[in-house]
Amino acid sequence: MTTLKKSVHATGLDQVLSGKGPFTVFAPTDIAFGKLDKGILDNLLKPENKTKLTDLLNHHVVDGKINFKDLKDGEKLKTVNGKDLLVHVKDGHATVNGSVILNHDVQATNGVIHSLETVMFKN
Repeated sequence: MTTLKKSVHATGLDQVLSGKGPFTVFAPTDIAFGKLDKGILDNLLKPENKTKLTDLLNHHVVDGKINFKDLKDGEKLKTVNGKDLLVHVKDGHATVNGSVILNHDVQATNGVIHSLETVMFKN
């Protein structure tokens, strides 16, 4: 999660996420960020693109603590930037906006983290 951490610090979102919460973070792995087209991440990390990067990261955060077992097929979750994430659950596997949840229920002091195989762009 090195890339996510670097991105969160670049936007100042770390100050928000270290708040009271609780939050559910659908966190793209480093491999997920590596799947982006060449140059996209470097471009997003530029200071002049802080707003775009913040918006992208906020698209991966939901208010409230939602454990994996509580995700329901067809459920829509509202992100902190007001967009919907569509959940699909089948045979013990789950996706959020088509991104597979790899590791789940990593407990944090103010919520929970689920890692994703891909970066979710706004729909």
